[in-house]
Amino acid sequence: MCPVLVWGEPVLHRVAAHVENFDAELARLVEDMFVTMDAAHGVGLAGPQIGVGLRVFVYAMDNDDGVAPRGVVVNPVLALSRISADPPDADESEGCLSVPGVHYPLRRADRATVTGQDVTGAPLSFTATGWFARCMQHETDHLNGKLYVDRLVPKQAKKARKAAKANGWGRPGGSWLPGVDPDPFGHDADESDGPLDADEGGPTAQLAW
Repeated sequence: MCPVLVWGEPVLHRVAAHVENFDAELARLVEDMFVTMDAAHGVGLAGPQIGVGLRVFVYAMDNDDGVAPRGVVVNPVLALSRISADPPDADESEGCLSVPGVHYPLRRADRATVTGQDVTGAPLSFTATGWFARCMQHETDHLNGKLYVDRLVPKQAKKARKAAKANGWGRPGGSWLPGVDPDPFGHDADESDGPLDADEGGPTAQLAW
């Protein structure tokens, strides 16, 4: 189990390094990431969120794309469908374990072709749609030094900055420990740790990456 770092910690705001070594150390890191993600009731977790600046993320989300509902992607590269310029709807709200307890709407591409490697270094490739595609984009953003709040439209960005000020985010030193600290998204401690359904998107589902 690892603490989840919060908006303002430097590793969250810089580009993560390409993974070169597919060894036992990487396998242990991925195992720790799964444990932390599950304890946080998250649907994804990237290396920088636990202080490791490497291009790796894990996820747990059912999908309609024929992709394993639980997995790891190393050194991901995404090809995205066109993103609409229309303002985001409320049912497009995202949450982030590194921006704990809040959700803001964000328009994303509804299709993402993902290429990369698995934990052994073997190549992988798949297409994600809907909320699963959103998860892939959110996690890859983490590896590029971006939080989803960096992409918000001005009205929502203003709300996020206000929340950051109120919570003391935006500077180094912030973190929370899943399974020990109160759950910022209000998940029931007895909830299943299985993959969440990608159809259960939106603010009522409390999805967080």
